[in-house]
Amino acid sequence: MRKGAWPICVKWVYKKKTNADGEVERYKARLIVKGYKQKEGIDYDEVFTPVTRMETIRLLISLEAQHRWTILQMNVKSTFLNGVLEEEVYVEQPLGYMRRGVEKKVLRLKKALYGLKQAPRGWNERINTSRRMV
Repeated sequence: MRKGAWPICVKWVYKKKTNADGEVERYKARLIVKGYKQKEGIDYDEVFTPVTRMETIRLLISLEAQHRWTILQMNVKSTFLNGVLEEEVYVEQPLGYMRRGVEKKVLRLKKALYGLKQAPRGWNERINTSRRMV
């Protein structure tokens, strides 16, 4: 672990997914990191989130109309989970997954989790280095 670093706390977030009638369709659970406890220079070095300007979107739509191109839209629900971490990030063991006798051990993350400050940057780097865009 880096000097001065502490493991970051995690927590489970539970949601009920309902259908149009309001009946419970399924239950979902997501493990998130309490990123607000991260410290710059210790837990992360750089934060970056790309944002598209509305002018750029309008330009692309007008080019599509002029050239009769097809615009494909992609909505990825687990985007941040695909970002590879460059820094060493350690988290506490999640509740329900602690092993007896090693409760004090921590886990090192290889990929980002929701809540990490560097998760958007990792995802953006993964997209930029991709050889093939869909």
